[in-house]
Amino acid sequence: MTDQPINKNVLSHHHQTPDEIKALCKNIDGTTPDGIRICRINEELQQGIKEMEQYTNSVTFYGSARFNEGDEYYEKARALAERISKELGLTIVTGGGPGIMEAGNRGAYEAGGKSVGLTIKLPMEQRNNPYITDEIPFNFFFARKMSLSFSSEVFIFFPGGFGTLDECFEQLTLLQTKKLSGIPVILYGSDFWNPLENIFKTILFEKFHTINAEDISIFTITDSDDEVMEIIKNAKPRDKSIED
Repeated sequence: MTDQPINKNVLSHHHQTPDEIKALCKNIDGTTPDGIRICRINEELQQGIKEMEQYTNSVTFYGSARFNEGDEYYEKARALAERISKELGLTIVTGGGPGIMEAGNRGAYEAGGKSVGLTIKLPMEQRNNPYITDEIPFNFFFARKMSLSFSSEVFIFFPGGFGTLDECFEQLTLLQTKKLSGIPVILYGSDFWNPLENIFKTILFEKFHTINAEDISIFTITDSDDEVMEIIKNAKPRDKSIED
């Protein structure tokens, strides 16, 4: 990282770390091991959701941690995040790690926008990227996943591995079952997503009838930044009153 621009949105306040939460929960008298785990989960969820409530005008970027600067989709994510931040003034939210996460945060950071990272420690791949204006740390994957999607008005999925697909299918399932309503899901990169869409159509829908035809329309596959920008501009404000 060289000549990193100054971003006035960088926050200096301290969030509780997973280790601090663990120590806090262990100090509660009479708490069993299961009780300590429940306490830790509860504290992480409360902190994550409380912090994400500040970022109601936001877009979440998902994608592989394995892309590097110079890779096609790293640069596309970086450019798109910069444009969203600069032209629309929206916060970019990611998992705070390398790859697409870094690219999304970097684009927003370099545009002088808000760039939030919901970080987690993993045995491989995950390192925090330096382009975050607000870091919220997690130990539990599912607490982080819920917080990542809590306030965003649009979800953008770049090519990725099992983790990206897991997060994508969760949002599609919530939209399919009407637990979420009207939140655009953008699958960026037709060379990656079109073969999966073909599986949805030919295997899930036509052969096994495990989804309906309309389920294939709850996402948009695109390679166009302009189309993404239009989708975001036309997205309705998120109504959490219907999310039960």
